[in-house]
Amino acid sequence: MRQKFGQHFLKNQNAVKKIIEKLGIKTGEKIVEIGPGEGALTHPLMQEIKNNNAEFLGIEKDLMLAEKLKNEGINVVAADALEEIPKINTELKDWKLCGNIPYYISGFLFRTISELENRPKKIILMIQKEVAERITAIPPDMNLLAASIQVWGTPKIIFRLKPEDFSPKPEVDSAIIEINLNENQLTADELKKYYETAKALFKQPRKTIFNNLREHFENQDKIKIILESLDIKPDKRGQDLSIEQMTKISKEI
Repeated sequence: MRQKFGQHFLKNQNAVKKIIEKLGIKTGEKIVEIGPGEGALTHPLMQEIKNNNAEFLGIEKDLMLAEKLKNEGINVVAADALEEIPKINTELKDWKLCGNIPYYISGFLFRTISELENRPKKIILMIQKEVAERITAIPPDMNLLAASIQVWGTPKIIFRLKPEDFSPKPEVDSAIIEINLNENQLTADELKKYYETAKALFKQPRKTIFNNLREHFENQDKIKIILESLDIKPDKRGQDLSIEQMTKISKEI
């Protein structure tokens, strides 16, 4: 068992079945799996893909594990998913993403997905439980990570996992998270403005939204007018705002 890249391989078969079920594989779709490792999810997933005449691509950073799956006739590329997915994104037309994500790359991965022009229409990932809970947060517990993802996708936790469900055991609990792509997507320009506004709103969480915004955007009078027109109290904090409210602020400001 190699731990070069921090893998903790899933061995809970109920979790594997739940992931495949939630993916809802359909004809013509392409399923991309990040970090297939030793194939605990990959092997049963391949059977479902064949049954539905879909396609598969595995992205495995560990060269030895990638070669092992290739030798079994599975389409796997030995690469870093954070680099490979943006590189092949234009080739991924009707695709879904799944995988068991090493805890240390989860934040970088979601940032990478957020910046894609062609995002997956469904994402099923195993990640650290605390990260999953942050992603699915709603007001009054909103945070920057949740705001950055929920603007383009709707997340929910579908299954919780204990360290015993993996080999070797990680030191933290995990969760399987599902993210479905929102129907109405912001344009690239709108998204850029939204992220800039969201970062400003959460820059100093203890400060009010007015104080955070005025430190980033100089026109204080305009900020007051915008918040008043949107019926948002200036003494609220970023954690109190919904995605819809943050989107409206970013468009107006």
